[in-house]
Amino acid sequence: MFESDRLKLRKVCLEDLETYHSWRNDMEVMVTTSPSLDLFTLEETKQFVHDKLVGSHSSKTYIIFDKNSGKSIGITSLVNIDYKNRNAEYIIDIGEKEFWGKGYGKEALVLLIDYAFLEMNLHRVSLRVFAFNQKAINLYKVIGFKEEGISRQALYRKGNWHDIINMGILKREYILRNN
Repeated sequence: MFESDRLKLRKVCLEDLETYHSWRNDMEVMVTTSPSLDLFTLEETKQFVHDKLVGSHSSKTYIIFDKNSGKSIGITSLVNIDYKNRNAEYIIDIGEKEFWGKGYGKEALVLLIDYAFLEMNLHRVSLRVFAFNQKAINLYKVIGFKEEGISRQALYRKGNWHDIINMGILKREYILRNN
């Protein structure tokens, strides 16, 4: 378990299924993070949690808890972990809307990126962010992520095409910036 001032991260387990299912089916939560805005049955979410979150050797996924309330507020992951080339992709969803805009995402990001670089000894972490999610882009830049490219008009939302921005950070960049 990882901890910061306000958060704890715990490895995801099957007991988290119903909470995660509610976030996964909340379009307001998923509109800025999920390329697919489909609704999922509980069985589909169970299969996803079992295969991709709990049973995968190429991902590490954690439930984010608010220490003050004890409430699970989101989920964060390192996915597509490539141990040979020492890189992974970062993902986060804050599922509980009352925790939006209060710095919880940044705290969770720092906890997991610290783990990726300082414990797993990864060399590089990447992420993809929708171009209309300016708050997330600003956060990633504050941490030290750099834009590496754009997947032009790769996402269709509300009748319009949007770019997906590819960002990445190297271990040495992160260490220099945050120490």
